[in-house]
This record gives sequence, C-alpha cells and structure tokens, in this order.
Amino acid sequence: MSYREYVIAAYAVFAVFLLWDALAPALQVRAALRAVRRRLARQDARPAPTELQR
Repeated sequence: MSYREYVIAAYAVFAVFLLWDALAPALQVRAALRAVRRRLARQDARPAPTELQR
C-alpha cells in the first residue's frame, strides 16, 4: 500500500467514526422516546384502579 492509499484509508475511517459519533446520540434519543411512548400507551390501556374495584 502506498502512502497515498494509507492516507485515504485513514481519512475514510475517520469519516465513518465521525458520522457514527454524530448519529449515535440521535438514535439513542429516538429509542428512548419510543420506549416512553410505549410505556404511556400501556398505562393508558390499563383500567383505572377504581374500575377494578367494581
């Protein structure tokens, strides 16, 4: 591998990690919001405690 190919490969790896570093937090936020929405949907689907006593 020549020096030029090494530099191109190094920049490519750097770009991939930079992209991942930018996207990972957004993906984590989306997953957390999805979990909260699912939990709220489960709570809304549950009958109220007063309805269970009747």
